[in-house]
Amino acid sequence: MIKEMQGDLLESKAAVLVHGVAPNDPFAQGLAHALRERWPALYKDFRHYCQTTHPRPGELWAWMGAGGQRIVSLFTQEGAEGHHGGRPGRASLKHVSHALKALHKLAEKEQFASLALPRVATGVGGLDWNDVRPLVDQHLGALGVPVYVYTKYVPGVAAHEAA
Repeated sequence: MIKEMQGDLLESKAAVLVHGVAPNDPFAQGLAHALRERWPALYKDFRHYCQTTHPRPGELWAWMGAGGQRIVSLFTQEGAEGHHGGRPGRASLKHVSHALKALHKLAEKEQFASLALPRVATGVGGLDWNDVRPLVDQHLGALGVPVYVYTKYVPGVAAHEAA
């Protein structure tokens, strides 16, 4: 079940936080930057993963922190320029669809209790939420667990995530 929320995704109590990035993304802006600030090991591990695996748009990468926090990075955008990341490329609906499909499979396999994500690929990725929202519904709507979509960012505010 998908529920739209207003608040700060970083204050979410969901079992898994999800965000969109580009391969080799520098995590320099938006939610990715906030995640990098809160969990520096996330970015260090992300860089290592990208340098050794060379992920492509439409894939995903799942991370678990030492404190048990789970974060899934959806590769919704074209790769960032350069080996250590430059400006991330644009997102595409095709990449978003493939990444959300992979997220659905991972959520079922790992039995995620809940997910929280922003209006993925609409910030730095440049897509329109009206085009992305149907893909979120299509790929995550039937998961059978709460999927909290943060449609309005309110800094420092914890949304009421009732099941």
